[in-house]
Amino acid sequence: MNAEQMEFVAENNAAKWFCGFGLLEKTPDFTTVCKFRNLIGTKQMANLFYEVKRQLIAQNCCAEVFTFVDSSALISKLNLWEERDKAIAAGYEKRNNEVLPEGSADPEAKIGAKSDKKFWYGFKKHIAVDMQSGMITKVAVTAANVADSAGAKHVLPKNGAVAADKGYVGAISEMLRRGLHPMVIKRNNMKDKNVDLDRWITKLRCPYEGTFSKQNKRVRYKGVVKNQGAEFLYAIAFNFRRLLVLNPT
Repeated sequence: MNAEQMEFVAENNAAKWFCGFGLLEKTPDFTTVCKFRNLIGTKQMANLFYEVKRQLIAQNCCAEVFTFVDSSALISKLNLWEERDKAIAAGYEKRNNEVLPEGSADPEAKIGAKSDKKFWYGFKKHIAVDMQSGMITKVAVTAANVADSAGAKHVLPKNGAVAADKGYVGAISEMLRRGLHPMVIKRNNMKDKNVDLDRWITKLRCPYEGTFSKQNKRVRYKGVVKNQGAEFLYAIAFNFRRLLVLNPT
C-alpha cells in the first residue's frame, strides 16, 4: 500500500469498509510499511522470498529450465540540487561517481547510464524470471553504475539456459563456469554473431520484458539494503499475482 492508497483509505468510508476497517478505526499511515520492514529486516524478507519460491517449485509452478535475466533502473527520489551546490563549492568541475559521495545524502546511490544520452541517479535492479511461469526467481539491487554483466552473478540460476540481451555478453564466461547454457544476444561486432539466432532469442525474451512495466521505478529509500528489502516484498507480491493467473483455484 503506497502513500496515495493510505490517504484514500483514511478519507473514504467505502474504502475503509472494503479493507475491513471500522468507521472510527485508525487506518495505516505512511510509516506502516517502514515499521514492518524495520521489524523483520531485509535478511528475513529474503528468507520469505526464497521460502515462497521453494513452495512454488514443489507445486511445479516454477521450473527454472529457461531463465530470463535483465535489469532496470531504480531512480532515487532524492534531488541533487544540494549536492550540486556542494560540488560547486568544493571546486568540482563535473559531478560523477567519484566525487558524488562527497556531498550526497545517499552515498550508495550512483549515476547509471543506459546509453550516451540516458542517465539516472539511484540504483539498479537485476532480476531472473522463470520463462515457464513468468515468476521472479531472483532479485538483487546494486548501485546504478554496476554493469549488467557484473550484476548477473547475483541472479543467475543453478541450472538450465539463460536468455539475456547484449549487456550480458561479459557474463557468458561466468554462465559457462556454472554449467549454464548462455542464450545471449551477441554484439554486432562479434565474429560469432548469428543474426537469425539473436532474432529468435529476442522474440523469446519479449513477453518477459513486461515484468518491469507495472512497477514504479522511483524509489523512496536510501541505501542498497533498504531497497533490496523493498524489492523482495515486491517480488513476493508479483509472484502471488502471477500464481492467481496460473492457478485461479
